[in-house]
Amino acid sequence: MSIFKTGITLETLNALSVNTMVAHLGIVFTQLGEDFLEATMPVDSRTHQPLGLLHGGASVSLAETLGSVAATCCVDSKLQYCVGLEINANHIKSTREGFVTGTARPVHIGKRTQVWEIKIVNTNHELICISRITMAVLDKR
Repeated sequence: MSIFKTGITLETLNALSVNTMVAHLGIVFTQLGEDFLEATMPVDSRTHQPLGLLHGGASVSLAETLGSVAATCCVDSKLQYCVGLEINANHIKSTREGFVTGTARPVHIGKRTQVWEIKIVNTNHELICISRITMAVLDKR
């Protein structure tokens, strides 16, 4: 049984990204599983730092995007919304080209907070970055 609310599709998630930083960075949602959300991001001039490596901030942007969207997909959007409280990232390995893939999986889904772990790998499936985000679940007024 899926942790995500029914009716959520990759097409819907990708459409929400139009005209946002997510689209500017080239992030595309690619897989929605029973308990995970996956997206890819190119490693190119949009995501490089001055030495030509994947910018750590781009990795964190991918992680925050995945964690925030996954958390939002777990709540009734008519009643609640999710915002980030804290994010951390450990940059394990560098990469210069290709794509990276991030996968978000829940550590905790509670009534008021959620914690998600995001692993980012390169095209050789080598770990590039591991991140954890804590989300606040807020009631709409």
